[in-house]
Amino acid sequence: MRTATLLTSFSLLAIFALAPAPAQATSDNPSDTVRIVLVAGTGSHGYGGHEHNAGCKLLAKALEESGLPIETAVYTNGWPKDPDAFDGADAIVIFANGGGGHPILPHLDQVAPLMEQGVGLACLHYAVEVPKDRAGQQFLDWIGGYFETHWSVNPWWTAHFKELPEHPVTRGVKPFSLYDEWYYHMRFRPNMEGVTPILTAVPPDSTRERPDGPHSNNPTVRARRGEPEHVAWVTERADGGRGFGFTGGHWHWAWAHDDFRTVVLNGIVWSAGLDIPEGGVPSETPTYEELLKNQDYPQPDGFTEERARASYAPR
Repeated sequence: MRTATLLTSFSLLAIFALAPAPAQATSDNPSDTVRIVLVAGTGSHGYGGHEHNAGCKLLAKALEESGLPIETAVYTNGWPKDPDAFDGADAIVIFANGGGGHPILPHLDQVAPLMEQGVGLACLHYAVEVPKDRAGQQFLDWIGGYFETHWSVNPWWTAHFKELPEHPVTRGVKPFSLYDEWYYHMRFRPNMEGVTPILTAVPPDSTRERPDGPHSNNPTVRARRGEPEHVAWVTERADGGRGFGFTGGHWHWAWAHDDFRTVVLNGIVWSAGLDIPEGGVPSETPTYEELLKNQDYPQPDGFTEERARASYAPR
């Protein structure tokens, strides 16, 4: 077992995207509902930031209500303790802090056989970063690229996605701009073999001016001023599985941006082996009240809907 402009107020609901008949499972899974397992990391970045639990629950709700043949399971606050959590999974989604504390690291031996069986893997934001030894090499295989320290960087900037490639993951997504902690200069497979960029933008020169460090800057990044950088990508593996990497996603509030949300939903569903409807995976724009749910931290005094919207507005 194994949509879409930004609304001026979260309190308004977007109308479901019109789409053709529901997506059908691919030929290797022609009739079954696909099972998507979402792994949410623990809290770490304060209110509204890296809201893994709230984000995974919101994404799971959208997937379940999309009308597509999908069932989800969400495991919060770290790696599932249930040894059978991934039984019958068609795709695994990890939204968690990464690096040396990535929740997958103690479980690589559990995940490797699943990847060999063709299970998809989608990693969101910090979850694209793993150490470059064993885990890095496996991420090159499983999702086509990853954040490598002293090579990749994590600045804040407004990415202007002016053109989108022709790919199922971009269906229903229009060019958009959004301010986020967009990581870039990923370590990809040599010559981008088997890797298809999904979101690409030119970072401003200011993002290349920070001092050198494991996440901040390095000579190679500085030498690439004016060059486009890929911040979301997909791959199809030799084992038949699919991978999706997405470097944005710091602020929970950005899930209310329809194009931002849709490209992530598309990437997750594609990684599970489903065809994507022409209008993309349909979902309603979450209201502000919905976005407030399941937060790891209490809401600070004076926090407003306007402040939430401003967090990801282009600047």
